[in-house]
Amino acid sequence: MNHLKTLKVVGLAACFVGASMTASQALARDANRTQFPIVFAHGMAGFDDILGYDYWGDDYGTYVLDACNRFLEVNCNVDINRYQRSYVSAVTPFESSEVRGHQLANNIESYMATSGESYVNIVSHSQGGIDARKAARVLRERKGYRVVKTHVSVSSPHRGSPVAKFILDHYANAVTETLANYVGDVIYNNGNDAIAGAKQLVFNDYDPNDGVTTGLKAFNQKYPVSPSYIEHSAALMTAQRGGSVNPALWLLKEAIYDIDGDGYCYEDCNNDGAAGQGDGNPDDRDDDGLVGINSQQQGTRLQYFECFGCLDYVWDRTEFGYVSDLNHPNSTQATSSSYVINQDHLDVIGVGPDTFDEMEFYAAITDYIADRGH
Repeated sequence: MNHLKTLKVVGLAACFVGASMTASQALARDANRTQFPIVFAHGMAGFDDILGYDYWGDDYGTYVLDACNRFLEVNCNVDINRYQRSYVSAVTPFESSEVRGHQLANNIESYMATSGESYVNIVSHSQGGIDARKAARVLRERKGYRVVKTHVSVSSPHRGSPVAKFILDHYANAVTETLANYVGDVIYNNGNDAIAGAKQLVFNDYDPNDGVTTGLKAFNQKYPVSPSYIEHSAALMTAQRGGSVNPALWLLKEAIYDIDGDGYCYEDCNNDGAAGQGDGNPDDRDDDGLVGINSQQQGTRLQYFECFGCLDYVWDRTEFGYVSDLNHPNSTQATSSSYVINQDHLDVIGVGPDTFDEMEFYAAITDYIADRGH
């Protein structure tokens, strides 16, 4: 834990002193403003919304980094600094990360041109975390310098998802129709390629005989967690047990019996679509309904702490080491459930209703990035 976070931990007692706060105490709840803007990168099926909910909003549709900076503004995030800058990118909902990552880079470059910014941070969810790694490399090659300062991925399948392989194995001739049952007609829009999107999220090349190399094993080799492209990479991980997950995710979970995402080995040893293998226990909290914990860590693992009466916060758990070779994390990095957030894959992006506080969560991430000087 760095020095600034140590001070915050020491000050936790102040969170419970009294029911009321002075104006100066209320201001102390604000997340520090980041030096560079935060770019949000959405996952598969996302755009402006997902399953009818605002992608980067709380359960009521309020944008998570909407600061309360207008007179008598009510629908806003009281924990965000009024001068915080952010940008929400939108890429093709269903495509490979080769395509989506290029689109994300284009979006960021356009935002930089109009805003006058030279650097950005990225907060991503699900496939957005994979897109971000390609975007960072593309921006480095275009600009001649490292554009991305901090990248925090949330619930990202960096080493694959068994759900993607299950859909391809069993519904290859009806992938679009199958996904439409969950996400609606957005999948029929021009530019979407549901097959390419699903193949991207399988660890190995799904079809070695089709002349196209797909999958995260090859992608991770091409777009690694490298300080050449991103100064600091980190991950927040999610998992939830059984019937607690979103009903749509629960149906998927039941359909494939169990993701079983906390076993260890190199490569995809049980051919389920994700690197690693299950530990044989279908009842433990080892996945979030779509992604196993053995797929989620990139860079540094982060801990999220919910504080009653004060700003939630996020910090590095350096004892787990830094995952730079995404295809070969060590056993602890792939199997430990320590500091994994007890939420499903959709809770953390405002698909509810649920009890998760998206406003405080993203304020805490913002504060974490700011504390790094980024």
